[in-house]
Amino acid sequence: MTRGQIRRRFSFAWWWQLLLTLLPLLLACVLFGNSDPLLPALKMPFFIAGVASMFVSLRFFGAYKRGLIATQKALDTPQENDAWAELTRARRSALLASGLPAWIAALAVFVGLEGVPLLLLALSSLVLFYLYRIPRQLG
Repeated sequence: MTRGQIRRRFSFAWWWQLLLTLLPLLLACVLFGNSDPLLPALKMPFFIAGVASMFVSLRFFGAYKRGLIATQKALDTPQENDAWAELTRARRSALLASGLPAWIAALAVFVGLEGVPLLLLALSSLVLFYLYRIPRQLG
């Protein structure tokens, strides 16, 4: 497989995971956004949990960064395919961790969290996702 094909696979996987991360929030807002909140007292704890969940991805970012460095060093060597596979595993875990704020926001719709905090949590997942784009140097 060529590097161009690998980059396209990484790009497709990134967009696919972003869709799977934000779609539950969008569906929850559209389908249940106007319904009565189940436990309105949990608005603030859900928002705090969503903000705190951003820090979960810090652990995964280190592994991703080490994977990027190892892949850069392995370019044009026999270990290149193994390095790409390891980078894929590290990135997949990191993207799942980056989706936590948006997924918590999707749950927070049911307790009546307002639009601005929901948007902030979705944007935080989007910003975290941006960290996991493959740099051009690996192309």
